Amino acid sequence: MRAKPHHGETSLRSGAAAPAIALTIAGSDSSGGAGTQADLKTFSALGVYGASVIVALTAQNTRAVTAIHDVPLDVVEAQTAAVLDDLDVGAIKIGMLSSPDIVHTVAKALEGYDGPVVLDPVIVSKSGAKLLRDEAIDALVSTLLPRATLITPNLPEAGALLGEPAARDDEEARAQGERLARLGPAVLMKGGHAEGALCTDLLVLPGGGLSRFTAPRIDTPNTHGTGCSLSSAIAAGLAKGLEMEDAVRAAHDWLQGAIRASDRLKVGSGHGPVHHFHQLWSDQEPRDEVTS
Repeated sequence: MRAKPHHGETSLRSGAAAPAIALTIAGSDSSGGAGTQADLKTFSALGVYGASVIVALTAQNTRAVTAIHDVPLDVVEAQTAAVLDDLDVGAIKIGMLSSPDIVHTVAKALEGYDGPVVLDPVIVSKSGAKLLRDEAIDALVSTLLPRATLITPNLPEAGALLGEPAARDDEEARAQGERLARLGPAVLMKGGHAEGALCTDLLVLPGGGLSRFTAPRIDTPNTHGTGCSLSSAIAAGLAKGLEMEDAVRAAHDWLQGAIRASDRLKVGSGHGPVHHFHQLWSDQEPRDEVTS
């Protein structure tokens, strides 16, 4: 890989400061609410230039996933090499990787990258479709999890990574997070699948540190892509140079706003997407007619 300027430095071509850049390696969502599309929207909403490597094409909407097609491995490798050879990538977010071969291909492609990596171990979609094959879980744990800077499993995903039942309370979540952290990365145990009026995410650091991020549970069906958006928001913060806890806190707060504003979108008839651009779009209702 050739030497590249760090973000914030002046570009010789334009005279402007280079932006922070984040790369998403994930599957495409044809409805735009999750996966690569959600990641790129998140990067843009948070002022980060987004690049992408698509590892799978999915046919899905707010109700269901109806088809998954894996991208050929050589194309996954070529996409990754093309981005990392030319762009100053400040952080990488990894999402859906459906097969062991894709997991190993991505791990190999990242061997020369030494920046932060956020791994969102996507196993099941919001609609209940299985996105990660059983045999790919072992590959994920053995190859990519130790390479990650942070992993962001929800409670069922954390249990699946450990081969255990999902945590039922805060203490079990903390214990599972600590076991995962012993494998190398920091762990954000997402508490959205727990019950109660409050939702608590636990950040467990490899050295033993623990932070809690608590917010009121929002009563809305529009939660499609929340995990993708949170992990990519954390990657955006890391690409900007934030410390881990600060990046998680900023992402957590931003996602709360995106979920609260999701009812304004009215997209689809199932689990709708969050409002990635809630801080940027006008609150005015769209006009029924356009007049000249």
